[in-house]
Amino acid sequence: MNWQQLYSTRRTGSEDKSVLNPDFMRTSFLRDYDRIIFSSAFRRLQNKTQVFPLPGAVFVHNRLTHSLEVASVGRSLGKGVGDALAAKYPDAGEDFREFYKYELPSVIAAGCLAHDIGNPPFGHSGEDAIRTFFRELTGEAKLRFEQELSPNQQRDFLFFEGNANAFRTLTHSFGEGSSGGFRLTYATLASIIKYPSDSLSGFNKQQQVTKKSGFFDSEIETYKRIAAELGIPKVDAAKNVYARHPFVYLVEAADDICYRVIDFEDAHRLNIISIDKISELFLGFFDNESGFDTREKVETSFNKIKDVNQKVQFLRAKLIHLLITRVNAVFMSMEEELLQGRVGKALIDYLPARELELIKKIDDFSVKHIYNHRSVVEIEIAGYNVIGELLREFFAAVINPTSAKSFKLLQLIPAQFVVRAQPDSLYPDTQSVVDFIAGMTDLYAVDIFRKVTGISFPQIR
Repeated sequence: MNWQQLYSTRRTGSEDKSVLNPDFMRTSFLRDYDRIIFSSAFRRLQNKTQVFPLPGAVFVHNRLTHSLEVASVGRSLGKGVGDALAAKYPDAGEDFREFYKYELPSVIAAGCLAHDIGNPPFGHSGEDAIRTFFRELTGEAKLRFEQELSPNQQRDFLFFEGNANAFRTLTHSFGEGSSGGFRLTYATLASIIKYPSDSLSGFNKQQQVTKKSGFFDSEIETYKRIAAELGIPKVDAAKNVYARHPFVYLVEAADDICYRVIDFEDAHRLNIISIDKISELFLGFFDNESGFDTREKVETSFNKIKDVNQKVQFLRAKLIHLLITRVNAVFMSMEEELLQGRVGKALIDYLPARELELIKKIDDFSVKHIYNHRSVVEIEIAGYNVIGELLREFFAAVINPTSAKSFKLLQLIPAQFVVRAQPDSLYPDTQSVVDFIAGMTDLYAVDIFRKVTGISFPQIR
């Protein structure tokens, strides 16, 4: 791969058109950012669980606020790396300099905005609930699923992945006459594909690129066009497995930084973790720092703050800044390996050993005290029940569309999620059902669940 080819203003759905941007006020990559942030799919993230249940008396992060904060960190990472690349290659040309010095921050920020846009309701348990439903199919449903879907198509559901669904959400037309979905640039779309593999080759932890999957069977050709345009090579010539685009590492790093630090802020507001524990886990990062970020100066400023929530916010800001600086340095130090597709771990995993040990302590504490907190487990169980029951109802309607109940259920699915109910349409029809359910907010999913199961009755409005 080479830095000159890794960015492109070509858009999905506009492959045969000029790549010139007619908008003189906004660059192509700013338009990507705007298209995402003004979309309904992005707006619905405000009522999708990040970690803790929503809504509550204490405001905690949801998927939308998390994505906005990740975009902020990603913009800084893009700025640091872009400036460094522009300075390192002064003879690469004006277009090169313009992109890396001024446009890369927008690309990374847009990728960060969109990184969770395909996640179903109820956090990661929503993904597990979809997988579990299809793995537990029985009878006629199981028989037809296995006979009418290819192995790769089956694994799209058996190993349903929010990352792949984000790519589908951004590129699928959803019943519209125009193709290309959000019509984002290839550069922005490539930056969110953490696992550039199809479902059949994915979920193999032997390689980072196949740890999960990045595109469904229905979007393989779209990704192939992007890879060809940007010069992303295949890792395995016989399979749909590609190298990671270098920009992916910056989007991933922004997410890695945010959830590790900000989940503690939410846990503190919910009285799950004390300020003493946060200071114990965070202040150690500054032991060997110099200038304004020495442990002594940070701790002195921390102790002067009276409000305990402000104390947490201060440490959060200092630690995020430090980690941004570290990740930028790691990225540039591994430039050659990134271009050769040989970086096998997330950038944050290449930090110095002392800092990796501090991060491990944060991770261990999070798993024990945050991600397995009773309130988190309760909403995960609720997610299994709600999503599982919705899939049972709507998938049964797809399998047997001629029954009276199925006819009524299919009327509840919005027209954008096309269900053809034809002998050869089980795969796209199943995708439409999953698109419908995965796009729901937490509260809407619960509302539909109650109505289709008869727990509550709709009111005439």
